[in-house]
Amino acid sequence: MSTRIGRFLSGLALVFALSGTALVAPAVVAPTATDAAHAAVYSSCTISRCSAARTAFNGWKSLGWPTSAGWYSWPYGNYNYTGGTFYNREGQLPSATYSEYDVYSRNRGASRDAYRIVVNRSTRVAYFTPDHYVTFYKL
Repeated sequence: MSTRIGRFLSGLALVFALSGTALVAPAVVAPTATDAAHAAVYSSCTISRCSAARTAFNGWKSLGWPTSAGWYSWPYGNYNYTGGTFYNREGQLPSATYSEYDVYSRNRGASRDAYRIVVNRSTRVAYFTPDHYVTFYKL
């Protein structure tokens, strides 16, 4: 009888130990994509960095709107990157083919930041996104 009680208590201790581990173990949470219903698209650009986005728009325009991804040099020595096509997978912007361009120049090969302009290839209507495609401001 004492063997049965010992096995029961051992089993009970194991259950409590596993339960405690599950309660304190870190949870793995998968990142979620931005839902198009939660994306904000504004009809004009009035936030503080809009003037930099307009300057970048004119700079990319002077380069003829390159559509292939890569580093492009600017007259004052730095570089800017275009990632090529912006696919608008979440449907935040009107249906069209878009290109995406960095707003701020940097040394060639440096890490990119979140600031982009997205330009409709047909109409050249442009949007500024300061937070990597979460919020869009029409330029």
